[in-house]
Amino acid sequence: MHVFVTGGTGLIGSAVVAELLTHGHTVSALARSAASADAVEAAGATPVRGSLADLDAVRAGAAAADGVIHLAFGNDFSSPEALARAVAEESAAVAALGAELTGSDRPFVTVSGTPWVPGRASTEDDPLPLDGPVGGRGRSVNATLALAARGVRSSAVRMPRTVHHHGDGGFAGLLTGIARRTGVSGYLGDGSQRWPAVHALDAAVLFRLALEQAPPGTAWHAVADEGDAVRDIAEVIGRRLGVPVEAVPEQTYGPLGPIFATDQPSSSAHTRATLRWKPVHPSLLEDLENIRP
Repeated sequence: MHVFVTGGTGLIGSAVVAELLTHGHTVSALARSAASADAVEAAGATPVRGSLADLDAVRAGAAAADGVIHLAFGNDFSSPEALARAVAEESAAVAALGAELTGSDRPFVTVSGTPWVPGRASTEDDPLPLDGPVGGRGRSVNATLALAARGVRSSAVRMPRTVHHHGDGGFAGLLTGIARRTGVSGYLGDGSQRWPAVHALDAAVLFRLALEQAPPGTAWHAVADEGDAVRDIAEVIGRRLGVPVEAVPEQTYGPLGPIFATDQPSSSAHTRATLRWKPVHPSLLEDLENIRP
Protein backbone atom coordinates (compact mmCIF):
# COMPACT_ATOMS: atom_id res chain seq x y z
CA MET A 1 0.00 0.00 0.00
CA HIS A 2 1.22 3.53 -0.75
CA VAL A 3 0.58 5.67 2.33
CA PHE A 4 0.54 9.46 2.63
CA VAL A 5 1.61 10.67 6.08
CA THR A 6 1.31 14.15 7.56
CA GLY A 7 3.70 14.92 10.40
CA GLY A 8 6.09 12.27 9.13
CA THR A 9 9.25 13.86 10.56
CA GLY A 10 8.03 14.30 14.15
CA LEU A 11 8.65 12.00 17.10
CA ILE A 12 5.65 9.81 16.29
CA GLY A 13 5.66 10.35 12.54
CA SER A 14 9.25 9.27 11.99
CA ALA A 15 8.52 6.06 13.91
CA VAL A 16 5.36 5.49 11.85
CA VAL A 17 7.20 6.01 8.55
CA ALA A 18 9.88 3.51 9.59
CA GLU A 19 7.23 1.01 10.72
CA LEU A 20 5.35 1.26 7.42
CA LEU A 21 8.49 0.87 5.31
CA THR A 22 9.65 -2.09 7.37
CA HIS A 23 6.35 -3.85 6.67
CA GLY A 24 6.43 -3.43 2.90
CA HIS A 25 4.45 -0.23 2.38
CA THR A 26 5.70 2.75 0.41
CA VAL A 27 5.37 6.21 1.93
CA SER A 28 5.07 9.83 0.89
CA ALA A 29 5.16 12.46 3.63
CA LEU A 30 4.25 16.11 3.87
CA ALA A 31 7.38 18.25 4.22
CA ARG A 32 7.09 21.95 5.02
CA SER A 33 10.80 22.79 4.61
CA ALA A 34 13.88 21.67 2.72
CA ALA A 35 15.24 20.17 5.93
CA SER A 36 12.03 18.18 6.42
CA ALA A 37 12.15 17.01 2.81
CA ASP A 38 15.74 15.84 3.31
CA ALA A 39 14.69 13.95 6.45
CA VAL A 40 11.81 12.28 4.61
CA GLU A 41 14.13 11.17 1.80
CA ALA A 42 16.75 9.95 4.27
CA ALA A 43 14.09 7.77 5.88
CA GLY A 44 13.33 6.14 2.53
CA ALA A 45 10.08 7.99 1.77
CA THR A 46 9.05 10.58 -0.85
CA PRO A 47 8.51 14.18 0.25
CA VAL A 48 5.39 16.14 -0.69
CA ARG A 49 6.37 19.78 -0.26
CA GLY A 50 3.91 21.91 1.69
CA SER A 51 2.66 22.66 5.18
CA LEU A 52 -0.52 21.50 6.88
CA ALA A 53 -2.02 24.87 5.96
CA ASP A 54 -1.32 24.20 2.24
CA LEU A 55 -4.56 22.40 1.44
CA ASP A 56 -3.63 21.86 -2.21
CA ALA A 57 -0.55 19.89 -1.13
CA VAL A 58 -2.57 17.98 1.46
CA ARG A 59 -5.19 17.01 -1.11
CA ALA A 60 -2.54 16.06 -3.69
CA GLY A 61 -0.79 13.77 -1.22
CA ALA A 62 -4.04 12.00 -0.41
CA ALA A 63 -5.11 11.74 -4.05
CA ALA A 64 -1.95 9.81 -4.95
CA ALA A 65 -2.14 7.41 -1.99
CA ASP A 66 -3.87 4.15 -1.17
CA GLY A 67 -4.27 5.26 2.44
CA VAL A 68 -3.59 8.23 4.71
CA ILE A 69 -2.24 8.60 8.25
CA HIS A 70 -2.64 12.08 9.72
CA LEU A 71 -0.26 13.05 12.54
CA ALA A 72 0.71 16.70 12.00
CA PHE A 73 -0.21 19.33 14.58
CA GLY A 74 1.25 22.75 15.39
CA ASN A 75 3.06 22.59 18.70
CA ASP A 76 2.76 26.24 19.74
CA PHE A 77 1.25 26.09 23.24
CA SER A 78 2.39 29.58 24.20
CA SER A 79 -1.11 31.07 24.43
CA PRO A 80 -4.78 30.10 24.09
CA GLU A 81 -4.83 31.95 20.76
CA ALA A 82 -1.86 29.99 19.39
CA LEU A 83 -3.42 26.71 20.46
CA ALA A 84 -6.73 27.68 18.85
CA ARG A 85 -4.93 28.50 15.59
CA ALA A 86 -3.23 25.09 15.60
CA VAL A 87 -6.56 23.33 16.18
CA ALA A 88 -8.23 25.32 13.38
CA GLU A 89 -5.39 24.60 10.94
CA GLU A 90 -5.52 20.89 11.70
CA SER A 91 -9.31 20.76 11.39
CA ALA A 92 -9.19 22.33 7.93
CA ALA A 93 -6.50 19.90 6.77
CA VAL A 94 -8.35 16.86 8.12
CA ALA A 95 -11.54 17.99 6.39
CA ALA A 96 -9.62 18.35 3.11
CA LEU A 97 -8.17 14.86 3.48
CA GLY A 98 -11.59 13.41 4.20
CA ALA A 99 -13.14 15.13 1.19
CA GLU A 100 -10.42 13.75 -1.07
CA LEU A 101 -10.92 10.20 0.21
CA THR A 102 -14.75 10.20 0.19
CA GLY A 103 -16.21 7.31 -1.78
CA SER A 104 -12.87 5.56 -2.28
CA ASP A 105 -13.01 2.90 0.48
CA ARG A 106 -9.42 3.84 1.30
CA PRO A 107 -8.20 3.85 4.93
CA PHE A 108 -7.80 7.16 6.74
CA VAL A 109 -6.25 7.05 10.20
CA THR A 110 -6.38 10.27 12.19
CA VAL A 111 -5.08 11.08 15.66
CA SER A 112 -6.41 12.57 18.88
CA GLY A 113 -5.78 12.44 22.60
CA THR A 114 -7.39 9.97 24.96
CA PRO A 115 -10.48 11.28 26.77
CA TRP A 116 -10.69 11.61 30.53
CA VAL A 117 -13.50 10.28 32.68
CA PRO A 118 -13.86 11.23 36.37
CA GLY A 119 -13.11 8.35 38.70
CA ARG A 120 -11.91 5.74 36.23
CA ALA A 121 -9.69 4.98 33.27
CA SER A 122 -11.20 6.02 29.95
CA THR A 123 -11.89 3.37 27.31
CA GLU A 124 -12.24 3.31 23.55
CA ASP A 125 -16.03 3.65 23.98
CA ASP A 126 -15.82 6.98 25.81
CA PRO A 127 -16.45 10.14 23.77
CA LEU A 128 -13.81 12.78 23.19
CA PRO A 129 -14.28 16.19 24.83
CA LEU A 130 -15.86 18.69 22.46
CA ASP A 131 -15.27 21.78 24.59
CA GLY A 132 -12.23 23.31 26.26
CA PRO A 133 -8.73 24.03 24.85
CA VAL A 134 -8.68 21.03 22.49
CA GLY A 135 -12.40 20.51 21.94
CA GLY A 136 -11.97 21.38 18.27
CA ARG A 137 -9.78 18.32 17.81
CA GLY A 138 -12.53 16.12 19.20
CA ARG A 139 -15.06 17.58 16.78
CA SER A 140 -12.66 17.04 13.88
CA VAL A 141 -12.07 13.40 14.85
CA ASN A 142 -15.80 12.77 15.13
CA ALA A 143 -16.30 14.21 11.65
CA THR A 144 -13.56 11.93 10.34
CA LEU A 145 -15.12 8.83 11.89
CA ALA A 146 -18.47 9.84 10.37
CA LEU A 147 -16.84 9.48 6.94
CA ALA A 148 -17.38 5.74 7.42
CA ALA A 149 -20.88 6.37 6.06
CA ARG A 150 -19.40 8.06 2.98
CA GLY A 151 -17.07 5.35 1.73
CA VAL A 152 -13.95 5.99 3.82
CA ARG A 153 -12.42 3.35 6.11
CA SER A 154 -11.79 5.98 8.74
CA SER A 155 -10.38 5.28 12.20
CA ALA A 156 -8.78 7.22 15.03
CA VAL A 157 -5.79 6.34 17.16
CA ARG A 158 -6.11 8.13 20.49
CA MET A 159 -2.73 9.02 21.93
CA PRO A 160 -1.91 9.48 25.62
CA ARG A 161 -0.58 12.80 26.85
CA THR A 162 2.98 11.50 26.74
CA VAL A 163 4.45 9.71 23.73
CA HIS A 164 8.09 9.20 24.58
CA HIS A 165 11.36 7.97 23.11
CA HIS A 166 14.84 8.25 24.64
CA GLY A 167 13.40 10.14 27.61
CA ASP A 168 11.77 12.90 25.59
CA GLY A 169 8.36 13.72 24.14
CA GLY A 170 4.82 14.61 25.11
CA PHE A 171 3.73 16.21 28.35
CA ALA A 172 6.63 14.64 30.26
CA GLY A 173 8.97 16.24 27.74
CA LEU A 174 7.33 19.60 28.38
CA LEU A 175 7.85 19.09 32.13
CA THR A 176 11.52 18.37 31.46
CA GLY A 177 11.92 21.48 29.33
CA ILE A 178 10.29 23.68 31.98
CA ALA A 179 12.46 22.10 34.68
CA ARG A 180 15.59 22.94 32.67
CA ARG A 181 14.48 26.56 32.24
CA THR A 182 13.23 27.21 35.76
CA GLY A 183 15.45 24.97 37.89
CA VAL A 184 12.40 23.28 39.43
CA SER A 185 10.77 20.00 38.44
CA GLY A 186 7.14 20.90 39.03
CA TYR A 187 3.73 19.34 39.36
CA LEU A 188 0.25 20.72 40.06
CA GLY A 189 -1.66 20.18 43.31
CA ASP A 190 -0.41 17.12 45.17
CA GLY A 191 0.80 15.50 41.95
CA SER A 192 -1.47 12.48 42.31
CA GLN A 193 -3.18 13.06 38.95
CA ARG A 194 -2.29 10.30 36.49
CA TRP A 195 -1.15 10.55 32.89
CA PRO A 196 -1.17 7.63 30.45
CA ALA A 197 1.86 7.09 28.23
CA VAL A 198 3.23 5.07 25.32
CA HIS A 199 6.61 4.59 23.68
CA ALA A 200 6.70 6.08 20.17
CA LEU A 201 7.81 2.78 18.63
CA ASP A 202 4.85 0.96 20.16
CA ALA A 203 2.48 3.70 18.99
CA ALA A 204 3.83 3.35 15.45
CA VAL A 205 2.83 -0.32 15.39
CA LEU A 206 -0.74 0.58 16.32
CA PHE A 207 -0.99 3.14 13.54
CA ARG A 208 0.08 0.48 11.05
CA LEU A 209 -2.41 -2.03 12.46
CA ALA A 210 -5.22 0.53 12.25
CA LEU A 211 -4.30 1.33 8.65
CA GLU A 212 -4.28 -2.33 7.70
CA GLN A 213 -7.10 -3.74 9.79
CA ALA A 214 -9.37 -1.23 11.53
CA PRO A 215 -13.04 -1.35 10.56
CA PRO A 216 -14.56 1.98 9.48
CA GLY A 217 -15.65 4.40 12.16
CA THR A 218 -13.59 2.89 15.00
CA ALA A 219 -11.37 4.37 17.72
CA TRP A 220 -8.32 2.77 19.36
CA HIS A 221 -6.15 3.58 22.35
CA ALA A 222 -2.36 3.68 22.03
CA VAL A 223 -1.90 3.33 25.78
CA ALA A 224 0.92 1.26 27.25
CA ASP A 225 1.05 2.78 30.77
CA GLU A 226 -2.48 3.30 32.08
CA GLY A 227 -1.50 6.18 34.34
CA ASP A 228 1.67 7.39 36.07
CA ALA A 229 1.29 9.92 38.88
CA VAL A 230 2.63 13.28 37.75
CA ARG A 231 4.63 13.62 40.96
CA ASP A 232 6.40 10.34 40.15
CA ILE A 233 7.21 11.70 36.70
CA ALA A 234 8.47 14.97 38.19
CA GLU A 235 10.62 13.12 40.71
CA VAL A 236 12.47 11.18 38.01
CA ILE A 237 12.98 14.39 36.03
CA GLY A 238 14.22 16.23 39.14
CA ARG A 239 16.64 13.46 40.04
CA ARG A 240 18.03 13.21 36.52
CA LEU A 241 18.47 17.01 36.23
CA GLY A 242 19.57 17.54 39.81
CA VAL A 243 16.83 20.09 40.57
CA PRO A 244 14.25 20.25 43.39
CA VAL A 245 10.78 18.72 42.94
CA GLU A 246 8.00 21.07 44.03
CA ALA A 247 4.35 21.98 43.50
CA VAL A 248 4.02 24.92 41.10
CA PRO A 249 1.09 27.20 40.12
CA GLU A 250 -1.17 26.27 37.20
CA GLN A 251 -0.11 29.31 35.18
CA THR A 252 3.36 27.74 34.88
CA TYR A 253 1.91 25.65 32.05
CA GLY A 254 0.00 28.38 30.21
CA PRO A 255 -3.10 27.23 28.28
CA LEU A 256 -2.29 23.59 29.08
CA GLY A 257 -2.61 24.18 32.82
CA PRO A 258 -6.20 22.85 33.14
CA ILE A 259 -5.25 19.73 31.17
CA PHE A 260 -2.08 19.20 33.22
CA ALA A 261 -4.19 19.30 36.39
CA THR A 262 -6.61 16.60 35.25
CA ASP A 263 -6.52 12.99 36.40
CA GLN A 264 -6.75 11.14 33.08
CA PRO A 265 -5.79 7.43 33.21
CA SER A 266 -6.75 5.43 30.16
CA SER A 267 -7.15 1.77 29.17
CA SER A 268 -6.25 0.00 25.93
CA ALA A 269 -7.76 -3.40 26.77
CA HIS A 270 -10.10 -3.42 23.77
CA THR A 271 -7.36 -2.31 21.39
CA ARG A 272 -4.97 -5.01 22.58
CA ALA A 273 -7.56 -7.76 22.36
CA THR A 274 -9.00 -6.76 18.99
CA LEU A 275 -5.97 -5.61 16.97
CA ARG A 276 -3.49 -7.86 18.82
CA TRP A 277 -1.40 -4.83 19.74
CA LYS A 278 1.23 -5.56 22.38
CA PRO A 279 3.53 -2.78 23.65
CA VAL A 280 7.07 -4.08 24.18
CA HIS A 281 9.23 -0.98 24.66
CA PRO A 282 10.22 0.72 27.95
CA SER A 283 7.61 2.37 30.15
CA LEU A 284 7.64 6.13 30.65
CA LEU A 285 9.34 6.05 34.04
CA GLU A 286 11.98 3.67 32.68
CA ASP A 287 12.53 5.81 29.59
CA LEU A 288 12.89 9.01 31.61
CA GLU A 289 16.08 7.54 33.02
CA ASN A 290 17.59 8.47 29.63
CA ILE A 291 17.28 12.20 30.40
CA ARG A 292 20.70 13.79 30.28
CA PRO A 293 21.57 16.24 33.09
